[in-house]
Amino acid sequence: MAFLEYAAAPESASILNLKAQYGLFIDGEFVDGHGDVFDTISPATEEVIASIAQATAGDVDVAVAAARRAYDRVWSRMSGSDRGKYLFRIARLVQERARELAVAESLDNGKPIRETRDVDVPLVAAWFFYYAGWADKLEHAGLGPNPRALGVAAQVIPWNFPLLMLAWKIAPALAAGNTVVIKPAETTSLTAMLFAEILQQADLPAGVVNIVTGPGATGQALVTHDDVNKVAFTGSTNVGRMIARQVAGTQKRLTLELGGKAANIVFDDAPMDQAIEGIVNGIFFNQGHVCCAGSRLLVQENVHDEVIDRLKARLSTLRMGDPLDKNTDIGAINSAAQLERIRTLSDTGESEGAERWTADCRIPEKGFWFAPTIFTKVSAAHAIAREEIFGPVLSVLTFRTPAEAIAKANNTPYGLSAGIWTEKGSRMLALVDQLRAGVVWANTFNRFDPASPFGGYKESGYGREGGRHGLAAYLEASGWDAPASLSAASTTPSDGGRAARKPAKTRKAVAK
Repeated sequence: MAFLEYAAAPESASILNLKAQYGLFIDGEFVDGHGDVFDTISPATEEVIASIAQATAGDVDVAVAAARRAYDRVWSRMSGSDRGKYLFRIARLVQERARELAVAESLDNGKPIRETRDVDVPLVAAWFFYYAGWADKLEHAGLGPNPRALGVAAQVIPWNFPLLMLAWKIAPALAAGNTVVIKPAETTSLTAMLFAEILQQADLPAGVVNIVTGPGATGQALVTHDDVNKVAFTGSTNVGRMIARQVAGTQKRLTLELGGKAANIVFDDAPMDQAIEGIVNGIFFNQGHVCCAGSRLLVQENVHDEVIDRLKARLSTLRMGDPLDKNTDIGAINSAAQLERIRTLSDTGESEGAERWTADCRIPEKGFWFAPTIFTKVSAAHAIAREEIFGPVLSVLTFRTPAEAIAKANNTPYGLSAGIWTEKGSRMLALVDQLRAGVVWANTFNRFDPASPFGGYKESGYGREGGRHGLAAYLEASGWDAPASLSAASTTPSDGGRAARKPAKTRKAVAK
């Protein structure tokens, strides 16, 4: 049988006009940091892209002070309509520089250019467009006739979707009238620096958005700062717990979007071609570096062998390699540390008795790479079924009845997302109400829309991002008590966010 071979189709990095070194972005200008500099490297080649300044606690003080001045003197006094104009301008500039941003994101993060070009950057623009429309309509957010901004927002974002997570945090905060100090992940600060250039192009008032770069100590100095009114964090559950403890007892509002171990449930009546593609997208999109990845595949027993055979055949067609190649499906793992974690947990799964199958891929000599992997004969006791691997590794379990599927799906400390594959609409609706997950996709997976709230339960955090709920997280009700579903959570991740839960029919986002 003849197979089609794909010639290399790399996107040129010549579109980038990068600096050798980037400072901090404070009060509308790039300034030198007072800490050491660190290198940001390409995960695919291990080559240095640029040097980044490391912010000290003193630098964080300066950034927060700039945000406070901008809030008091300019941004909080500006009409919602005028704030919206800046957000619209930022969205259009993101679109104008979309190719450049996509190349920079793939170069710095390791994800394929097809994903940054077709998913990440378009969603960044969509988030700013969406919240630009909200800026002059805050009285319709469900918080009374005149909701108020909180003040200065401290935001810490992860490395798996650097630019998209930046948009998820900044857009609603600015629309609501807050100012921002944001810290990107240490390994993926490059596109945040390019975004700072966009803010300058948009003539955003100085100090409205400030960007401080550095390791975890920089983030800690930011979230514990006394002059911060709101903390928003996306990242690991362990760090989320630490932040919750640090913020407890203060007046700071807090939202946490943490880890996940999502169940992707396939019934025997599922549209199988569609389901196979959804399974692949659910776990191998962005090399599995997705908090809501469908890393646990629950397959009805009588179609298990068919699903596994078709999955193996599909994975054998995926192309792994240069993230800037438009034909690449699987890019590089973001860092050496993350690669080591994936390897360790995969070896543990094998030693515990799970059966490992790895796609036949040519591993490049340089960079951080891990071939798509499936584990079968997995039990709920296995570490690979419990712990978030955050890589291209799929654990497969079986079930016989819908009740067993629900029990296994909910048998996790996480509760961020889930997926259901069936042709029966009644089954979809019945299961959605029983799944302890913030977002449930039906016959699709990993679909996002700025108008739809996203967030989890249990150890996946509390609060919502996106939609009206994401806007309300940056507002304070005026003159009346906000509904519990829109108020800040006052619980810690370990209690499952019980104080912030909404009625079952309104707490889920279901996509079909």
